[in-house]
Amino acid sequence: MSSEFKVRRENDRGVGGMFRALRHRNFLLFWSGAFLSNTGTWMQAVAQGWLVLQLSNSPFWLGVDGFMATAPGLVLTLVGGVFADLMDRRKLLIYTQVVAGLAALTLGVLVVTHVVQVWMILGLSFVTGCCMSMAGPSYLALAFDLVGREDLANAIALNSTQFQLARALGPLFAGVGFKLFGVAGCFFANGLSFAAVVIGLSMVRYDTVRKLSLSPDRSLKDRRAFMQDLVEGFRYVANRPRVSMLLLISAVTSLFGAPYISMTPVVARDIFHLGETGLALIMGMAGAGALFGALFLAYLGDFRHKGWFVLGGDIGFAICLIVFSLSRNLTLSLIFLFLLGFAIVSSVAVTNTLLQKLVTDEMRGRVMSMFMLSFIGAMPIGNLIAGAASHRFGVPHTLAAGGLIIAVFSTIVTLRSPSLRQL
Repeated sequence: MSSEFKVRRENDRGVGGMFRALRHRNFLLFWSGAFLSNTGTWMQAVAQGWLVLQLSNSPFWLGVDGFMATAPGLVLTLVGGVFADLMDRRKLLIYTQVVAGLAALTLGVLVVTHVVQVWMILGLSFVTGCCMSMAGPSYLALAFDLVGREDLANAIALNSTQFQLARALGPLFAGVGFKLFGVAGCFFANGLSFAAVVIGLSMVRYDTVRKLSLSPDRSLKDRRAFMQDLVEGFRYVANRPRVSMLLLISAVTSLFGAPYISMTPVVARDIFHLGETGLALIMGMAGAGALFGALFLAYLGDFRHKGWFVLGGDIGFAICLIVFSLSRNLTLSLIFLFLLGFAIVSSVAVTNTLLQKLVTDEMRGRVMSMFMLSFIGAMPIGNLIAGAASHRFGVPHTLAAGGLIIAVFSTIVTLRSPSLRQL
């Protein structure tokens, strides 16, 4: 290892290297806008969950709402991945964020005018889900365009940091918003927050234009070329066992673990007898843990033994989910929610970094779309199953069963996949 490389690795670690990707002007603009937008998104997540529960009084409809928000990812995430490799990712993000912002503002108007019904919320959730599914692969792959390979790991960690900071602050602001502006205020705030990421992306200027060496048969309008790119992406992943296994871990964790977010309003109201402000506290605690996890990863820099972080974080998430779902003590539940957030971001963010480093540049958008499909695409199925199971067996037992499945699966993978542990 050269002395120059050693020095660079040392500079990657510690407090001094935690925020080095923000030295890139383009990434700073994107990061700032995304943070404000994500804060609004988490405000709406709290308000929308509470609104659906108040209107329906059923965990089943919470699961259906989660399904409608994430179901588009089953199809459109792969489409977005191909688009991310064929067109300007920045423009695609701008268009989708504008539509998502309008959907949030529409929901706010429906609440203020007292005409809102559950089916309206489900429809707008579907529209927003379509936007996020199309934009997701470009959102993940854009980090490479803005900072390059050398600062990629730090950029991914900082992207995770801003998302988790928004996840911690969004529910806090939602709790304040409930008191000052009511539920509708959270939807209006989210709608306006999308302007931040649109403005930030509009100000981004590439130092070197990302040239796409496209031949005429690779036009976005050419259905045959589109399908060829899609099939090529699947073949690429299938021939790389470590990439495939990382995607499988992500899918199982999302399928059986992510529904805890949709079911949290029931836990807050029926188990701990809390109102909307209490719900904001519970959701914010998981976000706070995830924020600390993201900051910890940024502090570590481009560290070794990432495979152990993925596997250990997944097992830790499963254990925390089981304890949280079965606990009847609010303090204990909040502690394990914090640890749950820390564990899952350690696994997911490092998985993101590993995938981007394991794949070639021309396949990055498509592989990132599969990563999103493995995580977000599994959510609608998990939310629907969890909603139906919670209606019959109760939320605590449903979430605990999901955590147990994740723990068993992750343990088996850890024991049987030495190549993954060595990443």
